[in-house]
Amino acid sequence: MRLKDKVAVVTGGSKGIGQSIAEHFAMEGAKVVACDLEPLSYSRSGVEFFELDVSDSAKCQDFFNEIVAKYGKIDVLVNNAGITKDALTRKMSDENWTKVLDVNLNGVFYLTRHVGPFMQTAGSGSIINIGSVVGEYGNIGQANYSATKAALIGLTKTWAKEFAMKGGNVRVNAINPGYVMTDILKTVPQDLLDRFAASTMLGRLGQPEEIAKVALFLAGDEASYITGHVLSVNGGMRL
Repeated sequence: MRLKDKVAVVTGGSKGIGQSIAEHFAMEGAKVVACDLEPLSYSRSGVEFFELDVSDSAKCQDFFNEIVAKYGKIDVLVNNAGITKDALTRKMSDENWTKVLDVNLNGVFYLTRHVGPFMQTAGSGSIINIGSVVGEYGNIGQANYSATKAALIGLTKTWAKEFAMKGGNVRVNAINPGYVMTDILKTVPQDLLDRFAASTMLGRLGQPEEIAKVALFLAGDEASYITGHVLSVNGGMRL
């Protein structure tokens, strides 16, 4: 019960990596608030659903106020919500560029600017940003997505400094997953999946629970001296 009596917020928590993180946190004793635009695709004791559009600044503030009023604290925040709108740069519309930035980057900022200082005042907390391998290496057709995930690295390191000021003791870290078998990859042709797997040292794709276990480690006391770190979880991916 590594997160016993902790209150954890997981954005994008209805399925995929977010679902696995929410379930692992709940199994370790946390009260989990899983935020998403879609209802939960699962039922797990200890996981509560909250409808939230993270790209809406006002709704993020209302959500923060409601959770603090209900539970009195937020111990862990996992910024996992994200979308893709892929296209080559010359074909990418303003709408698809802006939409991905609104969710993947602005949404992280809108929620963390309330939660981070609140944790700092409380004197403890763990914030985990879910990035991507493309934030490190880039990817053809994902200029918008890779830009947001690269920006999360800068936010992680900045917030690790800001929220530790004046004895804040808030840890901020990021996880950069590689190719993980979520619903998005289930629509990809098998020959491409085989190519993705072959691009890793371990020769296979990742599973959501393998990311969740890393998040669980960073959320708990076992990682009490780790902050400002970006952890790549990609099976030894090669360019």
